[in-house]
Amino acid sequence: MTTPFPFTAVVGQDDLRLALLLNAVSPAVGGVLVRGEKGTAKSTAVRALSALLPAVAVVPGCRFSCDPAAPDPSCPDGPHEPGPGAHRPARMVELPVGASEDRLVGALDIERALAEGVKAFEPGLLADAHRGILYVDEVNLLHDHLVDLLLDAAAMGASYVEREGVSVRHAARFLLVGTMNPEEGELRPQLLDRFGLTVEVAASREPDQRVEVVRRRLAYDDDPASFAARWAGEEAAVRQRIVAARELLPQVRLGDGALRQIAATCAAFEVDGMRADIVMARTATALAAWAGRTDVLAEDVRQAALLALPHRRRRNPFDAPGLDEDKLDRTLEEFSGESPDDDPDPDPEGPGGGGGGPAPDAGPQGGDTGARPEEGDGGEPQPSGAGTGEQPAARAAEPFRTKALSVPGIGEGAAGRRSRARTEHGRTTGARRPRGALTKLHLAATVQAAAPHQRARGRSGPGLVIRRDDLRQAAREGREGNLVLFVVDASGSMAARQRISAVKGAVLSLLLDAYQRRDKVGLVTFRGSAADVALPPTSSVDAAAARLESLPTGGRTPLAAGLLKAHEVLRVERLRDPARRALVVVVTDGRATGGPEPVALAGRAARLFAAEQVASVVVDCESGPVRLGLAGQLATELGGTAVTLDELRADAIAGLVKDVQGTSRRAA
Repeated sequence: MTTPFPFTAVVGQDDLRLALLLNAVSPAVGGVLVRGEKGTAKSTAVRALSALLPAVAVVPGCRFSCDPAAPDPSCPDGPHEPGPGAHRPARMVELPVGASEDRLVGALDIERALAEGVKAFEPGLLADAHRGILYVDEVNLLHDHLVDLLLDAAAMGASYVEREGVSVRHAARFLLVGTMNPEEGELRPQLLDRFGLTVEVAASREPDQRVEVVRRRLAYDDDPASFAARWAGEEAAVRQRIVAARELLPQVRLGDGALRQIAATCAAFEVDGMRADIVMARTATALAAWAGRTDVLAEDVRQAALLALPHRRRRNPFDAPGLDEDKLDRTLEEFSGESPDDDPDPDPEGPGGGGGGPAPDAGPQGGDTGARPEEGDGGEPQPSGAGTGEQPAARAAEPFRTKALSVPGIGEGAAGRRSRARTEHGRTTGARRPRGALTKLHLAATVQAAAPHQRARGRSGPGLVIRRDDLRQAAREGREGNLVLFVVDASGSMAARQRISAVKGAVLSLLLDAYQRRDKVGLVTFRGSAADVALPPTSSVDAAAARLESLPTGGRTPLAAGLLKAHEVLRVERLRDPARRALVVVVTDGRATGGPEPVALAGRAARLFAAEQVASVVVDCESGPVRLGLAGQLATELGGTAVTLDELRADAIAGLVKDVQGTSRRAA
């Protein structure tokens, strides 16, 4: 058995270690979500925690780790006779990102259940994790329906397995810990809220601390057992402190003053619902017990707020998580029970004072409305004085609500909310023979397949005689997420600041829509003499928004290079994720300059997409009294449709979806 890295040997990461220890003291806190860049000891700290947890008393032979002092009356292995229990170390169970639903919650033998009425149940990872730790690395990459099952079990303390009226329930109380790299995509806000605490981790920029990290890691890799022995004393001390804090926890008093501070803090930061108040109360109580106190102090409430609120106050996927600590301190002081003020003075600051609070609404930049374009290199209109040089990045205009652009046909990609797809979850559309293990039984089709053979099989009792060949899998239709690849013209013809602000605002709106629909996104830009992959396909819409915000403009318009680069990105992505279908959104005015026959070359590049029947939309950014209609011609070459910036808004998109689907069907 591999010797784990000692928990007390982790350098720095004080908030991470504290959050894990508080959950070890009081699992009712609700688990921890650890967010941070790769290589920051997230997984190391979580795996090391299991060695600190006290041993667990279990009923001998019970697959569901029942407590002999209070066995679960509905345990599938029960009922359990009174008797002495056995002790084993607390488990840490890891949930792989690619696990199936049956691997997580367990599986029923459907054939035996129908034919014999026997609940033959194979426990899953939730049963293994009962009274221990369930660790999900890269939880943001886990399929949505698995996350829902996981968090429901964590909230209810039990797991339910239902298959066509046959059900099994067992206890499933565990410390839930998830780790994620935000660059690879975010969790939905409602799922973020189900984690009790959240911690942001980052690698230290202090050279001495980084040296110590490397020194300890090399020593551990050279001789894990010897390294662990050096830290055995510290490990034993922390383990004993956890036991003492657990024993003290029922005696901790949460006074009315602390409760008022908790309620006032949650109200001041406008968190939704009451879960934040409850989690803060439990966390503050655990903090007091960890400190060896029986009274909750203001410092406990403050620390609880820093751990429990940052992920609950986000209103926009592009807003950075965090908490204004000055505002927190003012709120705690105002509702302190020590010196109530008859005439409270909150000492308000001006807008943006101290750098805290939301940024003022800048809106579209209007200072350039009087700028008149000039002819730059290549005959393209550019801002005055621009020449062919790079222009500084303009801010995006205010985003707006859009309706979904969808890919025609029925796919089989990853679960999402955009296009129609065959999925494991959704409405039932038919039945088929199972490929591999049966997961969703179609009862009527199974009975219909078995019924004609009952006499030949010698049926004599009331039950059906079911064979493996009779079983039918339910065919379901739901929604999938797509790859939305943005191909953005950043040339001089797009460089007028008011115009590029509107363009960025439109792309930002579509990015928001992609976030809500669980899409992957990519960003290709073209300007000057070449095209660049500004963002390879990723689930992190935040990263795409950041690259878009800093996008400079200027130079020629190598439209063909942009399309060819996008085609190459799609080719590589098909190898990595062949089931995920693509929607290409080209944002341009349709001009093409640079090199010999740039327009003809762009047309040939566009026809590659049409030949492969890739769904595409051209966002026409042409402006001015004279319009050449080049974007519409490009859309025809792509086999897609063109839409103006104004038509991207919600009321106009409905017609656009029909156009995209109709054009693709005609191309097919």
